Amino acid sequence: MSATEEIREKLEAAFTPTRLDVEDESERHRGHSGWREGGETHFKVEIAAPAFADMSRIERHRAIHSALGPELIARIHALALTVEA
Repeated sequence: MSATEEIREKLEAAFTPTRLDVEDESERHRGHSGWREGGETHFKVEIAAPAFADMSRIERHRAIHSALGPELIARIHALALTVEA
């Protein structure tokens, strides 16, 4: 399973989002720090879910990192998040 699919699967299971977009932006960062051949290093995630309604921005980011888990987070160099309730 690709990292993109794994991110999508874990976030859908944890938050039942009303909107979820996961984009591998690795190719845009070719030659930059953390880039690896084959991609799957730089991601942009846009997610909206009622579960985030009573959370601060930091709490939302922590919840997403927790849902993804330390093994997946360790494989990712950059994770840009846009989170809405």
